[in-house]
Amino acid sequence: MHKLAAGLLWSAALLSATDFSGIWLGSTAVGRRGQVQDFAFQFAQTGTTLKGKVYLDYGSTPILKGTVDGEKFSFEVVAREQNGNEISESVLRFTGVWKDGEIEITRDRQEIRNAGNSGAGFSRPGSALTFNVKRLP
Repeated sequence: MHKLAAGLLWSAALLSATDFSGIWLGSTAVGRRGQVQDFAFQFAQTGTTLKGKVYLDYGSTPILKGTVDGEKFSFEVVAREQNGNEISESVLRFTGVWKDGEIEITRDRQEIRNAGNSGAGFSRPGSALTFNVKRLP
């Protein structure tokens, strides 16, 4: 009897766990001119591991160090970004929390490296951006 009750509780816990798997889309206004930036994510969750891709202006990049903890997740990506004639590689950290069927995501730039010579990294403080994404049906 105790094994049956424990099994039912364990099954209920698994069913109530948040599954982030799927394709998620969102957008937000950024910059001084309020330009719209689109976001697209493809998540594949297995237990507490989150894998997938982030689709950016210059293509897609794989999710690194993805973890899930209940209704929260975090991961990093290395993204190529262009600013004028300079191309940089940025380490972006994403954290997210499930809220009412959507995910509230915060993107924080951790480090920027000149991609041309893999120069020393530097941080750009205060570059966090928060936005919501919705899962495609």
